Amino acid sequence: MTDETTPNGEEPETQEAVGPDAVETPEASEPLVDDDPILALQTEVGVLKDQLMRALAETDNVRKRSERQLADERVYAIEKFAKDLLPVSDNLARALEVLSVDARADLSEPGQKLLEGVELTQKDLHAVLARNGVSAIDAAPGAAFDPNQHQAVSQIPSEYPSGSVASTFQSGWKIGDRTLRAAMVAVSSGAPAAEAPIEPAPEAVDTASTPGEILDTKA
Repeated sequence: MTDETTPNGEEPETQEAVGPDAVETPEASEPLVDDDPILALQTEVGVLKDQLMRALAETDNVRKRSERQLADERVYAIEKFAKDLLPVSDNLARALEVLSVDARADLSEPGQKLLEGVELTQKDLHAVLARNGVSAIDAAPGAAFDPNQHQAVSQIPSEYPSGSVASTFQSGWKIGDRTLRAAMVAVSSGAPAAEAPIEPAPEAVDTASTPGEILDTKA
């Protein structure tokens, strides 16, 4: 057996024989490759799509809430101011209700002019309130009673159906869909009960004896 040397005089490195049962192990730094990279990408795309849809839905909800808040602020911005004006409307209504039809006819010309001025003032006030979304609540006799808009202060018999408005003591107002001030009303309890006819008293029987009648004196 002869020794083999390399051209530079060094002995060659010996290699171990690799048997058929030997298993090669990957290096520790070698990255692991996913078995199905397409499936992994599809899963990631699904997750990102779900997150995007949730973000878009939340953005749309925020936009709608902001629009509703702005609309409410425009409608109800004068709520307190309108409520402060209601006593003015009440005083004008009372001033006009004081005069009867006959009293109005007897007014002098200056009095007629004054009355017309009060009526025009009331009309203009109601027009200004209506332009700003403030309107009167229907509380006419016979109207259906609504606990959200009417305040019942009494219950009286009337010609109107039971549970409806019988009469109004103070007008009510609303702004948009909100009740600004409930109308004070009397609720009908139905038609008054018919009085029972008074039956005449039975005629008295004259028990006095007549001449020649034989009285029964037996006990």
